[in-house]
Amino acid sequence: MSEKMLPSAIKLASSAALFSLLGAVSLSAAPITFNTALPVAQGEGLFRAQARLISSTKDPGPLDRELTVKAFPFVLAYGATEKLALFGIVPVLDKEMEIKTIGVTRETGGLGDVAFLARYTAWKRDRPGETVRIAPFVGVEAPTGEDSEKDDLGTLPQPLQLGSGSWDYTIGAVLTWQTIKRQIDASASYRVNTEANDFQFGDETRLDASWQHRVWPGTLGSGVPAFIYAVLESNLIYNQANRAGGVEDPNSGGTSLFLAPGIQYVTRRTVLEAAVQLPVVQDLNGNALENDFVGILSFRFNF
Repeated sequence: MSEKMLPSAIKLASSAALFSLLGAVSLSAAPITFNTALPVAQGEGLFRAQARLISSTKDPGPLDRELTVKAFPFVLAYGATEKLALFGIVPVLDKEMEIKTIGVTRETGGLGDVAFLARYTAWKRDRPGETVRIAPFVGVEAPTGEDSEKDDLGTLPQPLQLGSGSWDYTIGAVLTWQTIKRQIDASASYRVNTEANDFQFGDETRLDASWQHRVWPGTLGSGVPAFIYAVLESNLIYNQANRAGGVEDPNSGGTSLFLAPGIQYVTRRTVLEAAVQLPVVQDLNGNALENDFVGILSFRFNF
């Protein structure tokens, strides 16, 4: 649950001219794997559609489980004021768990839990050729997804449900530093998960970072060219253990570190992007299922 990004320009005669357009032009590179810094000018809107494929086949336990999740988060954002941006995130999910030792597949699909987020730019410094911004954000996730789906074997386990059934809350802050050629974003957030259906997902702490470097064109001229950015991101995620019936699940929670190389193609109003999250560290509890990779394709449009 989160957002992120930033700008470039129309007629680039100088770096000062570039950054005079930051509030009016919606062109920008941005993080791909997290969303807390998506740039939105006052009175303008932004739409982002992503497709994520999550593959988890590394089962340390005896069941030989394989989990595949297809997620399609749709983000709509609006610049309410110069400093305040509002976001809505609507996910569509498809989850499939194959338990090979007993030849069983359990799956579900549909609308997930809808989230709302507000971000406020608390501090900024603009200089010729450079801008720095710090923005805290808060979010809430509503229990809109189905949380009691059943199949022939009975009610699906809570992690396979489309929704949590609970109201969950996020707080954090994002830092963005941008020059004409590159951009760095860093975000820290904490998510509080509440209880529903006698089950509670563990709270989540995240540290995310993104580095974006313009690789084409090498030098800027007049006109409104397209841009290509190379992207490298990292995601450090710590999840507390889930609780069922008030008792901790020893096979849930832990720490994961991902690195995600990516690429972005940026025009004046649209961005096409792709990245692959690869696990570097997965220090998970008990028999928690490990990720193989997360593939991401994304489209963004400013209006």
